Amino acid sequence: MPSALTCTARLAIYKIAIGTVLLAFGWPVAAAPRAQPVASGLQHPWAVAFLPQGRFLVTERPGRLRVVEADGTLRPPLQGLPEVAAGGQGGLLDVAADSGFDRNRTIYFCFSEPGLGTTNSTALARARLSGDLARLEDVRVIFSQKPKTSSTLHFGCRIAERRVGGQPDGTLFLTLGERFSRRDDAQKLDNHHGKIVRVGKDGTVPPDNPFVGRAGALPEIWSIGHRNAQGATLAPDGSLWMHEHGAQGGDEINLPKAGANHGWPVVSFGVHYDGSKIGEGASSQPGMAPPLHRWTPSIAPSGMAFLTSDRYGAAWKGNLFVGSLKFRYLDRIELRDGRVVAEHKLLQDVGQRIRDVRQGPDGLLYVLTDDARGQLIRLLPD
Repeated sequence: MPSALTCTARLAIYKIAIGTVLLAFGWPVAAAPRAQPVASGLQHPWAVAFLPQGRFLVTERPGRLRVVEADGTLRPPLQGLPEVAAGGQGGLLDVAADSGFDRNRTIYFCFSEPGLGTTNSTALARARLSGDLARLEDVRVIFSQKPKTSSTLHFGCRIAERRVGGQPDGTLFLTLGERFSRRDDAQKLDNHHGKIVRVGKDGTVPPDNPFVGRAGALPEIWSIGHRNAQGATLAPDGSLWMHEHGAQGGDEINLPKAGANHGWPVVSFGVHYDGSKIGEGASSQPGMAPPLHRWTPSIAPSGMAFLTSDRYGAAWKGNLFVGSLKFRYLDRIELRDGRVVAEHKLLQDVGQRIRDVRQGPDGLLYVLTDDARGQLIRLLPD
């Protein structure tokens, strides 16, 4: 007699049968990914960038930057980092490799920069990675958020290299939190709190920034009215997308345009942690850009990436991916005509907070988990 099939075997047969039917009718089938750990033992990793020969560059929030070998081996922390004000939400945060890294070995990173006494702010630096992968050279801070304040909260700190017509234009976007205690600053142009700024790779101010020449306005500002943005990326068409934490409810995905006001703390879809209204309790107001999408309850989003490869099948191509710190999953977001039409929770079995997500040069997705023994994980199509 033939042996009885196990439940797992039956399930596999059902999946194959259903997939075959869907493909026969021309419907895209989403691949079920599986998590493949690449590296572990990372202390609260915050961001990952990609280097040649399959290597990775990973920040650890306490103030370390490491090269991770293709086989997952952790190299010793790089020498040459500036002083980092690590504590609370602050530390060494985002990192990005220059689009011309193969010829110039330039990277950018943002971090909480100490000031006088207990003050600090978000800063953006550039450096060159040494050929032996042991240190940073020619380190220079090219932007420093003003003013510095005494807070360990809401640093923002995601970097995106701007592209126009598919080509880098020599400028960088940087998201900046409003430092929590200074939330009203997000509506003022005389400071960098609660803003997105755009600067040249050498720290200069692009002359076409929206507030250049305006009295009382800091010229680096690109958009205002943000709370705490821990995700930013370029869409396939080159437009800037970002998300930001709400308070209690009201996490948002926004598409910041030059000079746009995104409303915080005048309008919000959430409430303060004590349950009180934000502003007058309104979720919209003329002259303030509404979010493309919002989450209530909050998922505490971090990391953001578009998938442009075919590695996971047609159903995933063009999807947006966002990590959830609060609920510990990776959100796969389907878009149609510029709208969110569906969300899917991935990696719920990993059991750690998802801090970053990026598409690698191989077209696969990579995530970082924020934990005392955090992981770098590769998503493999099943």
